[in-house]
Amino acid sequence: MSSTVVDMQRTAHPHWPVPEERRTVTVLFADIVGSTALVDRLDPEDVRALQRAYFDTVGAVLHRWHGVVEKYVGDAVMALFGARHSDGFDAYRAVRAGLEIQAALDRRQMVGDIKLRVRVGVATGEVVVDLGGAVSGGHGVASGAVITTAARLQEYAPPGAVALCATTARATAGLIAQRQLAPVPVSGRVPPMPVWHAVGPVRPSADRHDGPLIGRRRELATLRDQLSRAVREQNPRWVSLVGPTGSGRSRLLHELTRSLTTVDGVAVRWCVATCQPYPDQVLAPVAELLRDFAGIRHGDGPAMVRDRLANALTPLLPPARVAAAVPALERLLTAPDGSAAALAGAAICRDALLRLAAHRPLFVAVDDLDRAAPAVSRFLHALFTAATARRVPLAVVTLHQPQWADTRPGPARRMTIRPLAAVQSGRLLRQLLTRAGQPVDLVDRLLPLVGGRPGHAAAYVASIGDGADPAALPLPEAVRRAVGAELDRLDGERRAVLMAAGTLDGVISDAALDRVLGWTPGRSAPVLRALVAAGLLFPRRASGYAFAAPALRRVAAERLPRALRAVFAHRAADAARLDAVQLDASHLDTSHLDAVDPDVLRREASPAADRPAGHPVVGARSAAVGSERVGAATARAEVVRLDAVRSQARRLDAVFAELAAARPSGSIQPAARPRGSVQPAALRRHLPTPTAAAPPPVPSSGIGRPAAVRRLRAVASAGDMPSTRSSALAVNRAASRLGAPVAILSGGHPPVAAPASPTGACADASPASVRAAPTGPGSAGRRPLPGHGALAVVGAPPGAAHAVPRPPLIRWPDGLAASA
Repeated sequence: MSSTVVDMQRTAHPHWPVPEERRTVTVLFADIVGSTALVDRLDPEDVRALQRAYFDTVGAVLHRWHGVVEKYVGDAVMALFGARHSDGFDAYRAVRAGLEIQAALDRRQMVGDIKLRVRVGVATGEVVVDLGGAVSGGHGVASGAVITTAARLQEYAPPGAVALCATTARATAGLIAQRQLAPVPVSGRVPPMPVWHAVGPVRPSADRHDGPLIGRRRELATLRDQLSRAVREQNPRWVSLVGPTGSGRSRLLHELTRSLTTVDGVAVRWCVATCQPYPDQVLAPVAELLRDFAGIRHGDGPAMVRDRLANALTPLLPPARVAAAVPALERLLTAPDGSAAALAGAAICRDALLRLAAHRPLFVAVDDLDRAAPAVSRFLHALFTAATARRVPLAVVTLHQPQWADTRPGPARRMTIRPLAAVQSGRLLRQLLTRAGQPVDLVDRLLPLVGGRPGHAAAYVASIGDGADPAALPLPEAVRRAVGAELDRLDGERRAVLMAAGTLDGVISDAALDRVLGWTPGRSAPVLRALVAAGLLFPRRASGYAFAAPALRRVAAERLPRALRAVFAHRAADAARLDAVQLDASHLDTSHLDAVDPDVLRREASPAADRPAGHPVVGARSAAVGSERVGAATARAEVVRLDAVRSQARRLDAVFAELAAARPSGSIQPAARPRGSVQPAALRRHLPTPTAAAPPPVPSSGIGRPAAVRRLRAVASAGDMPSTRSSALAVNRAASRLGAPVAILSGGHPPVAAPASPTGACADASPASVRAAPTGPGSAGRRPLPGHGALAVVGAPPGAAHAVPRPPLIRWPDGLAASA
């Protein structure tokens, strides 16, 4: 089976698990206004200089916002956001880039006194991306209707404006100020397309956290205990709340700040900051802590800011230091960048927080620290180190993603936020549906989709409120963005495993994944363990794995192109059939192979092309003799002489003849014998009759083996191998009488295996067409359980037959060997 997934050790782009992916990207299309008239009136050298200045300006902005320039078409530029990596804010970065392009062109002096004006259109949608070519300057990297949509949108943007599609507007709501326009007609599309204009970035409002807290009581109690001990023991604590987007980190912090206001009767002070995506200034979270410390609101004038800073510092610093500190802190609030003035203000802020903690317990919390610049982490580390040295009652609480390689100090406590239990998720969904005015019977429909994440539950309920069909709920856009970012944080192998696992049904096994991906056996096992450690999978009892979030399975599977998804699905179906076959084959008794020469076994386990010409197959499982999935050997077979079997068969022939004579004429099946009637004499002689005092004994043969089955090994003397059909019938009848049906096919050397029919007859068969037969009377037409029935296998020594329990009737998948 050839591998479709690109082997990462052999490709020039080792990061990407597949050459192409279906991805949701944001496309930016920028075009110069009136370029034709401008070029007509300029000298060609001036046009060249103008183009260079224009492309340099646009390219620098796109690079800063991690956009990939797909092509330059005349004076138009098309860029992709999220083509290679997605952080969940691709649309936000594209809009910010569009707004900055307009501002940069307004500031830059072009050729002569020319002022360039551009229109920008931004659209978000699904495309197929060539991952290897997703670099700046790559042509034909993406294909999809969203590219045309972005080009059409810029036509409806006024000069100097940025037009947005509906999907982009929803993705940037709360982060970008927008103004909706009337829908515009687009050629070939009905109805008209709605359009929004981006006004500028805004400070996101605080999330609403109302309603009772569902679950998380144990986590909340642990957090309160850790922070309270920092106050009681005068020993600073650092606690990290770790969880993926939608796990409820921010809600847990909100509940903690609301409930933990005193410790042993002493009031505590909270200073909380939230790191915004791609802040304009690297020290913006530190400035946010300063605002919370001084009680400064956004929109306060300079005089109000100065007064509040002075009032907050007066109890902590001498008057002379207050007078010098206030201007430095004002500069930090005005421009929290990485300049020397901003860093000096951050040092004063840190000292003020330490002095405040010496007067009263202080808890500093920073949400979404993984979005912040390294300067924020350095600020928190310096604050914590100084508090530890001074032994002041201070605690630092940070919240971030599991994949973030944070630089927590040594004594920090890490608390992972687990998914909600099913009962808790149901209660949360009922609460959300009731508040949204939706029927609560939708809980059963939504519960399997949310995966224990409160954020996913809220997104699904919001989508229903927006008109989504509850019978076929699409994946909410917010969930898709967040889960796609989780997937893109992985390296190539882990992404490949998750994508392939998304095509599997039920429990995920490493063997099935190796077959689906075309990998060597065992290659996916360490990758699966790494995904469990990352919180994306969790182990199941049945030696397999399952997705931690249902949305992750869906996004991972939908990333695959249709052709590759079909290949994976076909391989997954084959793997499921093979797993079922191997499960049945684990009941096979292989002790009859103990006496076989190991060289013979290796020869039998080799491919057909490697075996000597004319060499027979030793049973239906000969190709998998060396497989480690074959079950452990059981008790050795009994040795039965063929001459004794023939003698027993002659006695059984007499019994059957007497029974036939006693059967009513013309009947096919024996009539039910009335109670008290007398059995035929021959039958009474050969079949023991139970009594009331001594019930018939029930043989005990162990778990998984039918009680009446015994393993036989029929051994022929020299020259005594039966060569007629009647001799094989006699052996089969005798074995049936002993409770372990055996079929012997004779008529040549070396012998081969043949199926035993319900009536005891043997049919000629080739080694490749070995079939199984029911083992007990009245079992004809029924599918026996694993281990029930018998399969005759004739070994290498002429005349030797081995009877082993057989698996249910199976059919090997086309194109796959039995040992796969």
